[in-house]
Amino acid sequence: MLSILVCHSYFLRLDQKQIARAKPYPPLATLQVVSLLREAGHRVSFFDAMLAEGIEEYDRLLEADSPQVVLFYEDNFNFLSKMCLATMRRAACDMIGSARSARARVIAAGPDVSDAPGPYLRAGADLALVGEGLSTLLALLPRLDAQPDINNEELVRGLSGIASMSGGKVMKASGTKGLALAQNPGLAAWDLVDMDRYRAVWMKAHGYFSLNMAASRGCSFRCTWCSKPIWGNQYMQRSPLEVAAEMSHLKRVFNPDHIWFADDIFGFRVDWVTEFATATRATDAQIPFTIQTRADLISERMAFALRDAGCKEAWIGAESGSQKVLDAMNKGTTVSEIITARERLKAAGIRVGFFIQLGYLDEQMEDILATRDLLAAAQPDDIGVSVSYPLPGTKFYELVKAQLRAKTHWQESNDLDMMFQGTYTSDFYRSVRNLLHDQVTLQTAAPSRTLDNNRSLQAIDRRWQELLTDELKYRSSSEYAAATG
Repeated sequence: MLSILVCHSYFLRLDQKQIARAKPYPPLATLQVVSLLREAGHRVSFFDAMLAEGIEEYDRLLEADSPQVVLFYEDNFNFLSKMCLATMRRAACDMIGSARSARARVIAAGPDVSDAPGPYLRAGADLALVGEGLSTLLALLPRLDAQPDINNEELVRGLSGIASMSGGKVMKASGTKGLALAQNPGLAAWDLVDMDRYRAVWMKAHGYFSLNMAASRGCSFRCTWCSKPIWGNQYMQRSPLEVAAEMSHLKRVFNPDHIWFADDIFGFRVDWVTEFATATRATDAQIPFTIQTRADLISERMAFALRDAGCKEAWIGAESGSQKVLDAMNKGTTVSEIITARERLKAAGIRVGFFIQLGYLDEQMEDILATRDLLAAAQPDDIGVSVSYPLPGTKFYELVKAQLRAKTHWQESNDLDMMFQGTYTSDFYRSVRNLLHDQVTLQTAAPSRTLDNNRSLQAIDRRWQELLTDELKYRSSSEYAAATG
């Protein structure tokens, strides 16, 4: 069987915002692939870039192991991998170059690889898997094991969902994405993770230790800006008993204080959540956890089922307080549903975070003020603010691709740079982000600080007024020209 080094290229040290957050998680999808390859009988080693000091750690492992195959499999559950920060792409390409110098066959897979295989192939990857790629990978490896010197053309014959280079051009095999496995990949190779290293970071920064899980893959909703290069519009849910068993395993072996469920949508159906709650209670497997969900899924029953299962915090893709913007995004939710979901989760004792997106097409000042009003009305416990990010394969990308500028990826997750010509400039949206964060911080402050908070809110109001007064100078070039005649 083959000797395979499995790795990913998300180095926490390359993203200053994530360093400051200090909430690193092991690469879940990468570790699931390690388990699959082990089950297939291959000799597998693993390089975890997340907490590595640099590529030098990877180079040392590459030299020590001399693998026949190096598989770059990014963590599909990490939304920052989907976004593809430019620093991470450069790291991946440098690592691919090292693997080629070590005479290994190189296969690359992940969200950015699926969207843009060219940079990875030009860096030296033999093949790029498009989509989840697990079925394709498991079909490729026996051929490579039988004929280590087989050329790429013969290696991929008859298989779909693969990109390669031919004559200096990127070539895709017939078919589109490699289909996902009918079954879930199973338990991740947790034994290969340096848990002490992760635990130390969490304990130092937060005083508790968190691990990650996923109860499902994909999302069936069709928001115009959401990129789905891996699972498309499929939503594949694991059995609640299987998820409860994995939580029990993590609790027994690693004893985390908290779980982050990386699903795009956790639970989906209240009956699933109820069965999961019953299973975890029956096996003493419950661990406090955080999820992502949608406002229109939070019925009263769902809110209390989540509480009974151990959910302590839920993040909702609120996006905007403007119904016009939500409808343009094809979000499928209403402003009133967002407020109601917040109220229901609060009644169940669950903290609520809102994801807010600024700068969508034709968003005007009144829409931004509607988002400010939503935060005042709903009073979320926390928010995360970003600007609309055009990713290939989305309807949003097609709408703005004629406006795209030279910069195609953020350097780091705190970049917040507009990559198309929106209504306002990047500096304007950064100012709005800061104001919204300050607003929510004050809204959630202790009542004992009422006087100080009132003064601070008055100061925020003054900053809003200044921004409104100077709005014209923040307009993008075309908007400014139209406004001034």
